[in-house]
Amino acid sequence: MFAGGVLLITGGTGSFGNAVLERFLDSDIREIRIFSRDEKKQDDLRKRYQNPKLKFHLGDVRDYRSITSAMTGVDFVFHAAALKQVPSCEFHPLEAVKTNILGTENVIRAAVDCGAKRVVCLSTDKAVYPINAMGISKAMMEKVMIAAARNLDASQIVVCGTRYGNVMGSRGSVIPLFIDQLMSGKPLTVTDTAMTRFMMTLEGAVDLVLHAFEHGANGDIFVQKAPAATIAILAQAMLRLFSRPSHPIQVIGTRHGEKLFETLLSREEMACSVDQGHYFRIPPDMRNLNYEKYVEQGERRISHSDDYNSHNTEQLNVDGMCDLLLKLSSIRTYLANHAPKLVEAA
Repeated sequence: MFAGGVLLITGGTGSFGNAVLERFLDSDIREIRIFSRDEKKQDDLRKRYQNPKLKFHLGDVRDYRSITSAMTGVDFVFHAAALKQVPSCEFHPLEAVKTNILGTENVIRAAVDCGAKRVVCLSTDKAVYPINAMGISKAMMEKVMIAAARNLDASQIVVCGTRYGNVMGSRGSVIPLFIDQLMSGKPLTVTDTAMTRFMMTLEGAVDLVLHAFEHGANGDIFVQKAPAATIAILAQAMLRLFSRPSHPIQVIGTRHGEKLFETLLSREEMACSVDQGHYFRIPPDMRNLNYEKYVEQGERRISHSDDYNSHNTEQLNVDGMCDLLLKLSSIRTYLANHAPKLVEAA
């Protein structure tokens, strides 16, 4: 799909950008551009890969000029730059607005102005029924993407999106925290034992973006079907894999802006979504505001449907959670040194 093309990844020094590099840097893609504001992480990636296909652009999606400079000559864009930490966005909501909403508008406008062919914007389950600043800003990001898509010529550019839940092992997520707490002898800090979250690997997140890249039309949002688990199940699975059955667990209560469960598709979206096997496609409502002209085409009604959330999806038990954890390189690296038989069995 990318043969001979130039790919730009905004927020490319994050976990998602690293996963894309692992998969595609040695393919027949011509160039991958990493756009981020973190010069230290860019330097780390440069030294790690030392690949002439990899180019680095220092800038911020909030700055239209810097993203336009990086976008010149780009064919494809994966827009992953975002403020993602729920508690920090609760204390600094305007920063979430600047990066997640206005930054996305800058990326899409620069892609159109520079002649890019496809843009995939990465969103989150927190954008559905949002109660926190991060989720609200991501919900608005999706609206910005869909609004822009209404005015685009699909023969020139396609702008679509993805929405996913907890990406296991990504920076700032709970699994690296649990590993650090286990290795330092500290109690595992659990917010609420009944809290559920969708579980997706980084490889699954890349697969979802590639599915959107290949099959998306303007304004589409794609969701990958995923299992979920309670935080208690996740903690128990970690203790089993690390052979720490008696390690203490401390319940600390929910943090600012957290929900008991997350939702990947709302009831309204489920009613009009297209089931594609491993994925759901949510088509946009491409009508304009002249509603009277659509009367002849029949009324548009909202059908009753359940939403798709981390409480009503497939629930993992400790065994299933262990199997999924063993797919993470960070877990496998540690266990390869401490419990190699578990890794071999996986």
